[in-house]
Amino acid sequence: SRGSRRGPLHGVPLALKDLIAVAGVRMTGGSEVLADHVPMRDAFVTERLHAAGAVVLGKLAMHEWAFGRPARDGRFPTGPNPWDVTRAPAGSSSGSGVAVAAGLCAGALGSDTGGSIRGPAAMCGIVGHKPTYGLVSRGGVLAMDWSLDHVGPMTRSVWDSAAILQAIAGHDPADPGSLHGPVPDFVAGLERGARGIRLGLLRRYYVDWPGLDAEVKSAALAAFDVLAREGATFQDVDAPMLDMAPAVWTCFLAEMFEYHREMAARAPEKYRESTRIRMYMGALVSAQDFLRAQRLRARFRREIDGLLARCDALIFPGQAGPAQRFEDISSAEVMASGSRYTSPWNLLGLPAVNVPSGFTRAGLPVSIQIVGRAGDDATVLRIARAYERVTEWHRRRPDPAGWKLA
Repeated sequence: SRGSRRGPLHGVPLALKDLIAVAGVRMTGGSEVLADHVPMRDAFVTERLHAAGAVVLGKLAMHEWAFGRPARDGRFPTGPNPWDVTRAPAGSSSGSGVAVAAGLCAGALGSDTGGSIRGPAAMCGIVGHKPTYGLVSRGGVLAMDWSLDHVGPMTRSVWDSAAILQAIAGHDPADPGSLHGPVPDFVAGLERGARGIRLGLLRRYYVDWPGLDAEVKSAALAAFDVLAREGATFQDVDAPMLDMAPAVWTCFLAEMFEYHREMAARAPEKYRESTRIRMYMGALVSAQDFLRAQRLRARFRREIDGLLARCDALIFPGQAGPAQRFEDISSAEVMASGSRYTSPWNLLGLPAVNVPSGFTRAGLPVSIQIVGRAGDDATVLRIARAYERVTEWHRRRPDPAGWKLA
């Protein structure tokens, strides 16, 4: 009303996954354990959004402690997929995916430890960006796994993700993993297109995997053809260590158990059973297992660094299949089969973005995923935008007429 400009996100309505602190507002982590917890201070990213002029509308539902299963009951349900309310939106940033896809906010922040930004983005037909590890502070954000956690934007376009990332990135002394140095300009090069970009196609592990849904595969191959017509070049590449990556990731459940050990001992009944099952798996990881996982992680990093020395980015389908019906989701499995598409890239802390690439015959969104070099989020976003600007998938919206729950 004064005619002043508050910042680059002036008046933009955003919302936050309910593990990001807002001073004076409940932060539950989707769990009875923190049902009445009210933080005294904003998270680093909340401060950044306020400083940029954003309007924070509220908190968004999530899977319990960022590692539970979809829930339709209790005080903290995770919500249905706006494209088909009988299906889950994936998680753990479930509410963030739902709210953005349904148009309830212009964008949202989620967190990603094994795919919790990219999974809901893929299932809800939006853009989800897991930034380089340490680019965005976790200060004031509930932890799941210290060495794998990332915070990032979920939006309806690549431009929006780049603008939000620009606002929230930066060094935070309160986060030991926070990167030092100047923040790159993530917006300036978005329209440079795909010409001259070298893309490594991880065909064996992702495209030719027998568990990949046929419609997801077909849409991904068509998307790769689009990028090739836009001037990108493709080469088949392989990373044998990818076969070990899910097992290595599972060893880091030890960090989750350590975080929850005392709380779980005091009040185990406040955790959902599906969350307890996964959490206690971490108690079975020995020091030897954890150290072996660290060595394998280092080997995996060297292998992928070698690929990215020859390519500007890696590309593959963004998910194993479209959104599942709630009743088809196991409450006991440690990792969903589709996590092979996301969890390896948390181990390496590389920037990864999912961008919509089509729909199944049943009208469910599918996506492709682009992974780049550490610190090169700008190139990952540029490639995603090069695809997005010549396609229309990101412009489609779910029909509110189908949102009534039975």
